[in-house]
Amino acid sequence: MYFIPSKYINTSFAEINCICNKKETKIMDMPKILVVDDEEDLCEILKFNLEIEGYEVDTAFSAEEALKMDIASYQLLLLDVMMGEISGFKMASILRKEEKTADIPIIFLTAKDTENDMLTGFNLGADDYISKPFSIRQVVARVKAVLRRTSDKEKVQENECLKYETLSLDTKRIKASVDGQEVPLTKKEFEILKLLLENKGNVFSREEILSRIWKDEVYVLDRTIDVNITRLRKKIGPYGKNIVTRLGFGYCFES
Repeated sequence: MYFIPSKYINTSFAEINCICNKKETKIMDMPKILVVDDEEDLCEILKFNLEIEGYEVDTAFSAEEALKMDIASYQLLLLDVMMGEISGFKMASILRKEEKTADIPIIFLTAKDTENDMLTGFNLGADDYISKPFSIRQVVARVKAVLRRTSDKEKVQENECLKYETLSLDTKRIKASVDGQEVPLTKKEFEILKLLLENKGNVFSREEILSRIWKDEVYVLDRTIDVNITRLRKKIGPYGKNIVTRLGFGYCFES
């Protein structure tokens, strides 16, 4: 049982026992969390309880120590505000300027709970701000909420990008690339490739492609599909062969 300083954590012993008696489950690919606070006992308490929830947790007792770590490998940072020469606010400002760490979620843990302090934290891109003293359950609940929002955002981003090996289609920015090099596609070529990539292995007849891509446009011949497919194959280079013709049926994208 860990001693919990009442100065920091307002948690009853009954609540602690409930948490500590929870069955530990090892979950693969759980998010990594970094706790940065100059109070070592608080770091250990948070580490202990978050690990019970299945998270992988590391600690640092100063911003200077944390900045020497591979911060880009973490999915969430818990930062104290008042620390040594580099405060939590300053550390967050440093991280937000670096491309690799700019989007890592940050939760501030601090006794500085004035409105101005909170606004400073949120203006630095904080995802949450927890005032001391706090309860273990409150911290765990907020950690889960932030990670859930992050996961939902990543899923949306994944849905906006279709990939097959090094062929990539960004449906939000309307860009296609092969081996990281942008491929200039016309609107129709892009839409055809999107249709085929979204439905790999499914065969689409010329009539189906016309109805989905050209929709209500008139005077469009079946031959128009063939011309667009031919141009598309050339533009996507090595992946052109993946757009397969099924004689008498139509086209499909095969892995």
